[in-house]
Amino acid sequence: MAVEKTKTKENGKGPELNPFTIAQAQLDEAAEQLQLDEATHQLLRLPLRELHVTLPVKMDDGTTKVFQGFRVQYNDARGPTKGGLRFHFDETIDTVRALAAWMTWKCAVVDIPLGGGKGGIVCDPREMSQGELERLSRAYIRQVGRIIGLEKDVPAPDVYTTPQIMAWMMDEYSFIKGNNEFGVITGKPLPLGGSAGRGDATARGGIYTLREWGKVTGFDLKGATGAIQGYGNAGTFAHQLAEDLLGMKIVAVSDSRGGIYNPDGLKYDEVFKHKQDTRRVADFPGSKPVTNEEILELDVDVIFPSALENVITEENAGNIKAKVSAELANGPTTPEADKILHEKGVYVIPDFLCNAGGVTVSYFEMVQNAYDYYWEEDMVHDRLDKKMTAAFHAVHETAEKYGVHKRLAAYMVAIDRVAEAVKLRGWV
Repeated sequence: MAVEKTKTKENGKGPELNPFTIAQAQLDEAAEQLQLDEATHQLLRLPLRELHVTLPVKMDDGTTKVFQGFRVQYNDARGPTKGGLRFHFDETIDTVRALAAWMTWKCAVVDIPLGGGKGGIVCDPREMSQGELERLSRAYIRQVGRIIGLEKDVPAPDVYTTPQIMAWMMDEYSFIKGNNEFGVITGKPLPLGGSAGRGDATARGGIYTLREWGKVTGFDLKGATGAIQGYGNAGTFAHQLAEDLLGMKIVAVSDSRGGIYNPDGLKYDEVFKHKQDTRRVADFPGSKPVTNEEILELDVDVIFPSALENVITEENAGNIKAKVSAELANGPTTPEADKILHEKGVYVIPDFLCNAGGVTVSYFEMVQNAYDYYWEEDMVHDRLDKKMTAAFHAVHETAEKYGVHKRLAAYMVAIDRVAEAVKLRGWV
């Protein structure tokens, strides 16, 4: 299936790629490999339901600003839908649909009993006060509250959303219901029913899969070099854990304002403090500047795409020199780029496997909320390790068995599980 190209990017470098068309194209390829029947295939190509909301919010200056929001529940055959909520100035319904689809496959590939959902609000949280963010968060829950809940759909933090925002949303929903409903939202602060180990879960899960890649390929990751594109939650923890758990040397990192490179290595503690002090990684002492585009093409062993979607395309995939791409971002690689990387021998740990640690520990949080008993952090890490390790090997073995690239293998594992649930329920 051809990937739809939409409007030209603001930088004028070419057309944007529609993320939902990409998600559908990836599904189509897996459906063909699985010889999926037509009815199941068509059912899985579209969201089961979605809600569009309009949110009037009183701003600090006394004016009222109207925001647009979405919540997509892609498929709940395996259980309640689960997925993050993004506050982003470029949010679109197709991005949310794609992310909800990927969440469906993500939950299935790590074999947790949940479906996929996603939400978004078109806004720029960087230009909003805490009071404005709280009013926006509560307004969103007042609109989507009718379709969420522990047994329906459970939102979580994502781009530009925080534990504090999750706390406001949980509180608003609890007020509507008339009793505490901690389980309606995950990624909450610990005093409000959050789970130990949630903060670094996305990156930790990715590091566990990278460790398993080292085992199956015989590559010693101790001292291996890495570059991280995107220095937000996932990227910063990936830096820390790559050093602490694998003994890697991170030589380059970047954020939205630019990147830094030092072939001798960048210490997590020092870079993180610089980022906290200056709100950017640029101008870190002893480093050279590097762009977000250049960082993916550096001569390193591992790249961690940890920012936004569609950063590895057919235009730059041929320039990738890393042995493995550990995708902590959602949708960073286009279908055309996947084929190029596969032919080059670059091992891709696909996004909805690599970054599934976040939703896995969110599921653990739901479980803890449901029976009001909370686990120690070591238990969370141990159970996350087991889930991620089993998922990695299921995907790796499928890729080896069918001779397909790793993303297609991950889709095959996930879609087969969702399709089985759909058929057992009698939907098709």
